[in-house]
Amino acid sequence: MTVDSPNVIKKLDALVDQFEQLETQLADPAVASDPQRLKELSIKRAALADLVDRCRRYRLLQRQIDEHRQIIRERQDRELADLAAQELPALEAQAQGLFDEICSELVTAEDRSVGSVILELRAGTGGAEAALWAGDLFTMYQRYAARRGWTFTVLDYAPGEQGGVRHAIASVEGPGVWQGLGYEGGVHSVKRVPATEAQGRVHTSTATVAVMPEPEEVQIHIPESDVQLHVTTAQGPGGQNVNKVATAVHMVHLPTGIEVRMQESKSQAQNRARAWQLLRARVYDHYQRLKQAERAQVRAKMIGSAERSERIRTYRYKENILVDHRLGRSFNLSTALGGDLDELVQALIVQDRTQRLAAL
Repeated sequence: MTVDSPNVIKKLDALVDQFEQLETQLADPAVASDPQRLKELSIKRAALADLVDRCRRYRLLQRQIDEHRQIIRERQDRELADLAAQELPALEAQAQGLFDEICSELVTAEDRSVGSVILELRAGTGGAEAALWAGDLFTMYQRYAARRGWTFTVLDYAPGEQGGVRHAIASVEGPGVWQGLGYEGGVHSVKRVPATEAQGRVHTSTATVAVMPEPEEVQIHIPESDVQLHVTTAQGPGGQNVNKVATAVHMVHLPTGIEVRMQESKSQAQNRARAWQLLRARVYDHYQRLKQAERAQVRAKMIGSAERSERIRTYRYKENILVDHRLGRSFNLSTALGGDLDELVQALIVQDRTQRLAAL
């Protein structure tokens, strides 16, 4: 990537402007008195700080290069011009090296600035075993979040009849959470002897994972008039509250037809708040996909389409490996299920970064 790439320079300028706006907001007393807003902006600032520092060093080098070139061009002082000519190649090499580093980080800077995501799992094909498998994946992500120091809040959880989970929704918050979980969207297939299998035969089951950036309310405003709200009694297994008290919330976003149901809590107010949280994420994700489709770009230029129908990974218990089909590589299964996804995620980031750089 050459240092005169106009698209990259434009992106760098926008990034520095964004960082300076974040610093201005963080200095606002109103933000300082709002812990949640302060946390969100601090995560965004921290994600951009190192890259912006490199951008500023690059700008300084460019000014020095321009000054050296001017001295050489004017040659008012021959000795100074000769010295500038000697120093210029080293400055240009230093600038090019720093520019390459910046480009590599630039393509994932926006991902790092996302501080909260909605993680949604659903059991796929495979009956009771699919629910058990979805439960194992959910536990894997909980362990991964704990390793990374992220906050993992379960919003909705519907257990399977023989264990595991039919579907579950969680909010995961913390630095780098979108980079860490953003590649998980798709179908996860498992090949193993289920606990429900009496004859020891290997079965194939699937679970579907969706990951959506959780937008701030300032990023997407949904008027209450656009939402149809129904409050009903909870359905399915539960305690005394089920089918007796109207606490379950069903929301329909009329412009898109997107529906959200929430009944995990016995509090209608809490279910309503969580339903709004999920609805904002789904509507935001819907409009983002439309916007990217219009630009004929794959969502965030991530590896593969990350569509829910795409099988991204197969977990083989007999060989104790998981195969990521986008990378064409195998990883240790026990390590991954224990919550250590660092090697796998880093490999996905590197491949994604390479593809994005090629598109700049």
